[in-house]
Amino acid sequence: MHAEDLSEENALRLLTRLRMQHPPDLAAAALELARLRIKAQSKFGKAAARMVFTRDALEQATDLRISRYRFHAWPGGADLCCGVGGDTFALAETGRAVGCDLDPLRLAMARLNVPGAHFIQADVTCPLPLAAREIPRVFFDPGRRAAGKRIFAVRDYQPPLATVRGWTQGVVVKASPGIDLSEVAEFGFDQIEFISLEGNLKECDLHRAGGPYSPERAHIATLIDRAGTVRQMRRAFDDAEPQVGVDAPGEFLYEPDPAVIRAGLVQDLGAQIGAALLDPTIAYLSSAQAVETPYARRWQAEAWMPFNLKKLREALRERGIGRVTVKKRGSPVTPEELIAKLRLPGGGEERVVVLTRAAGQPVIGICLPPSAAL
Repeated sequence: MHAEDLSEENALRLLTRLRMQHPPDLAAAALELARLRIKAQSKFGKAAARMVFTRDALEQATDLRISRYRFHAWPGGADLCCGVGGDTFALAETGRAVGCDLDPLRLAMARLNVPGAHFIQADVTCPLPLAAREIPRVFFDPGRRAAGKRIFAVRDYQPPLATVRGWTQGVVVKASPGIDLSEVAEFGFDQIEFISLEGNLKECDLHRAGGPYSPERAHIATLIDRAGTVRQMRRAFDDAEPQVGVDAPGEFLYEPDPAVIRAGLVQDLGAQIGAALLDPTIAYLSSAQAVETPYARRWQAEAWMPFNLKKLREALRERGIGRVTVKKRGSPVTPEELIAKLRLPGGGEERVVVLTRAAGQPVIGICLPPSAAL
């Protein structure tokens, strides 16, 4: 079926043909799986063509580039709450891998997806199976959705985060990127790591020492690009946060990667590139000189002004700007609202309009698009 047109427009024709040869339920399941395998290529590459998923399981599965980064130095390990085996797939590449889950259907799919791993049906809130207890490092990926809704509080994870208390091995927990870090202070994690993929914040990993695993105690921002290249910023828990100060907007504006922001490393980045904050409460940096950094997007500003819709409209008209992309941080005005009020003609030059605050006051930046600023 991989050579077929699997689009929604072709679904009825394809299903009709499949039902001539197979029971209706089997035909529908085959079509769904074929579609999911195509969708899964963005996470699993060529391996997706032989894997099995449900729609929910694929949505929750970790991108293989993140899994391979996470486990690259592991000597095998246990994947607890393994689902359909997305993380187990990468873990098995490093050595002996054990997967545990309570759901028999997902375990059956995991066995097909990772035939070289050992899978056990088990409730990880009870004493772990011997095969998992004997492994010196475990990965715990609790469910963060229920009835189609996201779960935010760690006590409501399925199973809850408190499940890790009795485990003596080294532990890495996959948590929501929006996690409230005050909720995990009591657990004594040794690393708090935020991971972004191609500029999109994906997860927070919580590391706890145990057995031979003794991670550096640090806040970490991990950036993974399209090719799987990994870059990191970190600050040890015991190190003081740099103080870069607040200054007037400069010619170059930097928007730190979301992993840098969530890891609390914005000022560390500012010190690294010689940039200042626009406002002590806003995660924008600026400088008079352009500095290359993989940890932030950069725009060249043509003008900065106090927030004034009339003056902004005039400035855009004087520059022959017919189209804008609006970015905002710390502004109550929505991009859609601003674009509607600007009543631009379309066509002509394009700019990026930034709505933010500088030293507590609302300001507007008119910036060149990234390609024009190179």
